[in-house]
Amino acid sequence: MSLWFSASAVAPDLVAAWDLSAVERAWLTNAVQVGFVVGALLSAALTLSDTLQPRVLVAVSAWVGAAATLAIALVVDGALPAIALRFLTGVALAGVYPPGMKLVAGWFRARRGLAIGTLVGALTVGSALPHLLRAVGGVGRPQAVLLGAAGLAVVGGLLALRVEQGPYQAPTAPFDPRAVRRLLSDRPSLLANLGYFGHMWELYAVWTWIPAYLAASAAVGSPRLASGLAFLTIGVGAVGAVVAGSVADDVGRTTVTSASMVVSGAACLGAGVLFDAPLVALVPFLVVWGATIVADSAQFSAALTELAEAEYVGTALTLQTAVGFLVTTVSIQVTPLLAEAVGWRWAFAPLVVGPVVGTAAMLRLRGLPAARKLAGGRG
Repeated sequence: MSLWFSASAVAPDLVAAWDLSAVERAWLTNAVQVGFVVGALLSAALTLSDTLQPRVLVAVSAWVGAAATLAIALVVDGALPAIALRFLTGVALAGVYPPGMKLVAGWFRARRGLAIGTLVGALTVGSALPHLLRAVGGVGRPQAVLLGAAGLAVVGGLLALRVEQGPYQAPTAPFDPRAVRRLLSDRPSLLANLGYFGHMWELYAVWTWIPAYLAASAAVGSPRLASGLAFLTIGVGAVGAVVAGSVADDVGRTTVTSASMVVSGAACLGAGVLFDAPLVALVPFLVVWGATIVADSAQFSAALTELAEAEYVGTALTLQTAVGFLVTTVSIQVTPLLAEAVGWRWAFAPLVVGPVVGTAAMLRLRGLPAARKLAGGRG
């Protein structure tokens, strides 16, 4: 997953080298989101996550994404081909994340929330790694950061090939064009998905633009510090995802997701209040925001594995993530436009709408009889 923000992390250097506009810079990330949506929809329509061995799909997809990133590092010298390759990277990553969740779910039944939370924690650290690479020596060296991210993805693909299918993984299912229609007509699954969509409206916009927010803050004095704090803000989400997964297994998925969105939604407004605050106040705020903004992510997916047809869990997860990432393409594009109009201080404030909608959906799901399927009956 280090491929995801590899180009975004070095965007300040690419802006200078390629004379990129603000819109072109946004599309270095948005192209990945759109590519992921296209890849996920194709995968869902063809039920690839349920008809192919997930570990093979994950490995091959990781290597395709690594090759696209390698090409940006070694060959590309302009926005258009870079954006096209970032789109291809997104298509490839659609074969990594959803099948990865299916693989993990196949090994756990009683503690599935913790298991998928751990996987999302790994996704979070992977997404943050390019910022760490830049902070420890990549400022002004975009090629080094891109090559590092590509190398990590190759290693990830090799590791994926070693993952065996778990005892609770549904057997490979035949292609069924009606499976998607059934998944879309199930009300409890739709509510879980709506909660996820609200969460995603906030998550990737913050992950994409937190470096720009930090760079604009008077409290952050250097590009290296901005990259380091961006890594901290995103990476600490791994702790939040694991802890929330464990708690959700004990107290319920709807409770944990709602609480997480209340806190992260409040942080969208708090970012304006603490924009120029001293580091002693800003850093703890970033830690809390980073930990809660992704803490609930795995629980929407875990809920779907408990609500959807067992034979087509992979397809259900792929559909969920496809639409969720489609939502992110809007919030990622809108956020810098707001920053141009009102400044970075209040650019994140409109993102609070997502957590509000998501919390309402999960509380509604909690009141349905189907909620007894979640977290061993805990809702």
